[in-house]
Amino acid sequence: MNKNVAVILSGCGVYDGAEIHESVITLLRLDQRGAKVQCFAPNVAQLHVVDHYSGDEMDETRNVLVESARIARGKIKDVKELHVADFDALIMPGGFGVAKNLSDFAISGANCTVQPDVLSATQAFVKAGKPVGLMCIAPALATKIFGSGVICTIGNDHDTAAALVQMGAQHHECEVSEIVEDAERKLVTTPAYMVAQSISEAASGINKLVDRVLELSHPA
Repeated sequence: MNKNVAVILSGCGVYDGAEIHESVITLLRLDQRGAKVQCFAPNVAQLHVVDHYSGDEMDETRNVLVESARIARGKIKDVKELHVADFDALIMPGGFGVAKNLSDFAISGANCTVQPDVLSATQAFVKAGKPVGLMCIAPALATKIFGSGVICTIGNDHDTAAALVQMGAQHHECEVSEIVEDAERKLVTTPAYMVAQSISEAASGINKLVDRVLELSHPA
């Protein structure tokens, strides 16, 4: 296939970074489909650090790029180095890091802003007409990236969906094994662990998202 795909991570761990299962499933599916992958993350401090065993907040600081490097086995770059001309598509796994480190959605909700380097990188794909895949909570950034009217899903969480609608999105409820596509904007979304009760359930939708994003990356 020889497609080049950029993957933006938000740390390492569901409660304060990227959702590890979603990230690994994404990377695995891309590799299975013959795509070449480069991971990116912003070189900024995490909002906070959560003990994933106890669920308690920890009194320490960690860097989003350094933590994301754990998932990427060290093969990662600062998102400032993401040049859209080098890639055919972009995918962003979920995890609270998207809402805490790539944006402040976890704090500000519908009034959120996106980390400037991440916003610049993602909007470059929109301007270039290249496909984007967002999963789990990542579609919360869709209106900031694509503008009002964008079609997306976070599954069936009514409060989160209401925030997206308030921001200007058209939210479609979606089963974990399905995807929602905004054909005009070349955006593909799936709920993943916003709905999934197992890693297999998460994979069912993520694999479809990856496959569709790769299909959309072919010239019309």
